[in-house]
Amino acid sequence: MSFKVLLDKLAVALATGAGSGFSPKAPGTAGSLAALPLIWFAHLCEWTAVEMWCAIAVITVVGLWSTDRVEKLWNTHDDQRIVIDEVAGLFITLAWFPFSWFYVVVGFALFRLFDIWKPGPIGYIDEKVPGAMGTFFDDVLAGFAALGVLWVIDIILIGIK
Repeated sequence: MSFKVLLDKLAVALATGAGSGFSPKAPGTAGSLAALPLIWFAHLCEWTAVEMWCAIAVITVVGLWSTDRVEKLWNTHDDQRIVIDEVAGLFITLAWFPFSWFYVVVGFALFRLFDIWKPGPIGYIDEKVPGAMGTFFDDVLAGFAALGVLWVIDIILIGIK
């Protein structure tokens, strides 16, 4: 097997969230669910804010590379099987809150809402930005939008800490 073929296979494995993007129903939701063990691991290890930002940066770099490679390999743009952008978006949403059922369920629902609804600049990026950048950064922005709403919910329900 050639090095190029190995890189292609690695890119597909990463871009599809270890294959979760091949789910016949709701691959974006499946990709988001596939992110939960990574987020749980980060919380279990009690990563600092710097480590969380580093993880987001690594996921972004790896995600852009694998998305670009797979889009070229499959001759497509924003293929529903590419879900590493969902991994990044949900990681952004949940990285700063305790890993509890409340935050996971509400954060997951908010992220999926913004990812599907695509209001304002999220939709603009999705529709107007070409290539891997467009595929990837609409979900990153959806993650930040969900993070913001979850933060407001946290303040309202829990209070300022």
